[in-house]
Amino acid sequence: MFDRNILKELQLWLEKPDRKPLVLRGARQVGKTTVVRELGKQCKQFIYLNLELEEDRKPFEQFTNVPILLQTVFLLKNKLLSEKENTLLFIDEIQEHPPALNILRYLYEQEPALPVIAAGSTLETAFDKNIHFPVGRVEYKILRPASFLEFLGANGEMVALEKLQEIPLPDYAQDTLQRLFHTYALTGGMPEVVSHYAHNKDLTALVSIYDSLLTSYADDVEKYANTSQQVQLIRHAIRSVFGEAGKRITFEGFGHSSYRSRDVKEALIMLEKTFLIQLIYPQTNATLPLMPDQKKKPRLQALDTGLLNYMAGIQTDIIQSEDLNSVYNGTMIEHLVGQEILAHQYLSLSSLYFWVREKSTSNAEVDYLYPYEGKLIPIEVKSGATGKLKSLHIFMDMVPHNMAIRFYAGNIHISQLVTPSGKTYYLLNLPYFLATQLEAYMNWFQKQIHIAN
Repeated sequence: MFDRNILKELQLWLEKPDRKPLVLRGARQVGKTTVVRELGKQCKQFIYLNLELEEDRKPFEQFTNVPILLQTVFLLKNKLLSEKENTLLFIDEIQEHPPALNILRYLYEQEPALPVIAAGSTLETAFDKNIHFPVGRVEYKILRPASFLEFLGANGEMVALEKLQEIPLPDYAQDTLQRLFHTYALTGGMPEVVSHYAHNKDLTALVSIYDSLLTSYADDVEKYANTSQQVQLIRHAIRSVFGEAGKRITFEGFGHSSYRSRDVKEALIMLEKTFLIQLIYPQTNATLPLMPDQKKKPRLQALDTGLLNYMAGIQTDIIQSEDLNSVYNGTMIEHLVGQEILAHQYLSLSSLYFWVREKSTSNAEVDYLYPYEGKLIPIEVKSGATGKLKSLHIFMDMVPHNMAIRFYAGNIHISQLVTPSGKTYYLLNLPYFLATQLEAYMNWFQKQIHIAN
């Protein structure tokens, strides 16, 4: 187990006086069980229940009375009921017994001092079965693949980790962090992959892990498909999403298939509920509120860039490249920057956003939008001269602020640019590996502009 940033979030939850039961969400094998076990070490007692196991599921099948249920569980696991306030109760694979979701409500109402975490790989599909979900009685956190920051920690690169969090980054740390990020871009952030590489430093050995992960997702299909035809469709979708990740997609014929638009959309929405993918619809306005246009083609964000690299067959290209923007027409690094922006966002509604203007005369697109202090900050992911940022200029002419971000293969610096229509704005240029530190750099960027003016 390597240190995950979400542990800090879980510790804050554990210390809250008005704590509710926590539902930890995320795709299979992103490390939910491992991270909760790590949190459990901070408590006097830790109870782990896996509802895939008949022995652990049986108390929930037999009892709905909370006091009796807890007595049974504590007896089953040989724990002291008198220490329940110092006990972390973890109910894993809770979707295997949907009525257990309702028990969370009564645990909150009758035993508010008992810390309870629930998790499940296909939890969202359980919500679709007309279950009385305890609205307002639970809170949520989402666990995603490991970030570059966590990758450094797992690999024992503690000095590099310290410098990554220093704002602004010292110039002398640039080359080292760029080299390490190159490796992270290749491996991705799936915990098993990161841990294996940290211990063995063998990139070739990771192939079997990627294959195993993708096979396990495909094998999960039967758990959330209703018919054999749907099984085949979802299996096709799983195989295709990692090859199409980072691109705007059409549902009709997705993945070079003959499947209809409606069927593909339903399958992808189902995968979205299991956190394997995210369908990102474009924003057409340049100001808040965020109102993505679901009539336009979405961009497909997959769970992990390492899996994208494996399925797209671009791992050798990454190893040989000087600038990650040259790989896969820039799609891989753009996808990874999005993954990094999301990495430390743990709320259920956390999402990525991008902007388009589609006209018959000309189109424009900005890679990402980042809400910051009431403003939508545009983010471009590309190398090259700043004079080629045509879409960014169009966007900046539409907004009331003067701040923009570019991630590229270069050093930190602030450019002062002028749009063709005459508006002056500031562009913060950041190396790709600082995407996970975006919020901190936004604060620093704003201060620099204030000093300059």
